[in-house]
Amino acid sequence: MEAPASRLLTDLRPGDSATIAEIIGDDSLSTRLMEMGLLEGESISLIGYAPLGDPIEFEIRGYRISLRAAEAQRVRLESTS
Repeated sequence: MEAPASRLLTDLRPGDSATIAEIIGDDSLSTRLMEMGLLEGESISLIGYAPLGDPIEFEIRGYRISLRAAEAQRVRLESTS
């Protein structure tokens, strides 16, 4: 049996929740995402999209955060079996 493909934050749909597995990369953007509270093990849910689809609004640790799609693609989610 094949291992499930890893999911990214951009794969969530409104109302979906997931657990963050890792932030991809080690540059200033990945550091900034971690400083905003996107840490391994945190639960995050997708609230919705802006009218043109970017940015995307999420809820994490009791607050809402908006990320551009390019930023959200840097967040890998835990696989669900």
